[in-house]
Amino acid sequence: MAKTGNPENPISWRYAGDQMMKWRHLAGISREELAAESNYQVESIKSMEQGRRAPTYRAMEVADQLCRANGILLAGYQYVTPEPPPLRAPGYWTAESEAVALQEFHLILIPGLLQTEEYAQTLMRGYVPIQTDEEIEVYLARRMKRQERLKEQAVLFHFIVHEHALGTMIGGREVMRKQLQRLLDVGQQRNVFIQILPAGQGYFPGLDGPFTLLEGPDGERLVHTEVQDAAVLDATRKRVDSLTKSFTMLGMHALGEEESRERIRKVMEEL
Repeated sequence: MAKTGNPENPISWRYAGDQMMKWRHLAGISREELAAESNYQVESIKSMEQGRRAPTYRAMEVADQLCRANGILLAGYQYVTPEPPPLRAPGYWTAESEAVALQEFHLILIPGLLQTEEYAQTLMRGYVPIQTDEEIEVYLARRMKRQERLKEQAVLFHFIVHEHALGTMIGGREVMRKQLQRLLDVGQQRNVFIQILPAGQGYFPGLDGPFTLLEGPDGERLVHTEVQDAAVLDATRKRVDSLTKSFTMLGMHALGEEESRERIRKVMEEL
């Protein structure tokens, strides 16, 4: 008798795995074929189908394509994914997805919406507590999905990034070169404004840490702050007004758009 999933494993794992196996049988696709196409070991696919491990996005996506499920099989993936790490306050993801304007300041890292896949993956592998490869795959897919909002020209994005972030060697020189090139590429979009805050200015607003200002379609304004693993989404007028003024002052001290591009290019040349 085939071994089924541990009852302690989420039923969503077992259901999604069973669906993947049923679609595969209907399409006449062998487990070996699915494993080869998705670059997994046969035993790994077997474990997913039997609910002993969570089906991954890649495995379900390939299975969906091979079985010609037209997205029906892949649609179940959202129910088997773990929750994202607690780096954002509850409600932030919804607020970001609905925002008509976003302003973000970062000190030593490139903002998530601007990160390349390699840069983001390097950061995620350094998370504490340590994440599994499957969890990293989920978090990475979600971050890349979030970046699709940058293509919505009706949404305005303004990023101020401290110069230190350009030289923080996340992933090594090649990863950083690609990351800086992405800043240049995304900065060409009419709805994306990227400024670099040059080093050596002494005290400036924002030394306490990164923050994000969000404006919703109804005009509501929110501010998100995070320190270590503590994150807060705040709608109080005093807090929002205070950090709005801080962002304005940061913009006044930062380089202009073209000067910022030149600073990014200069750092790239020095890598």
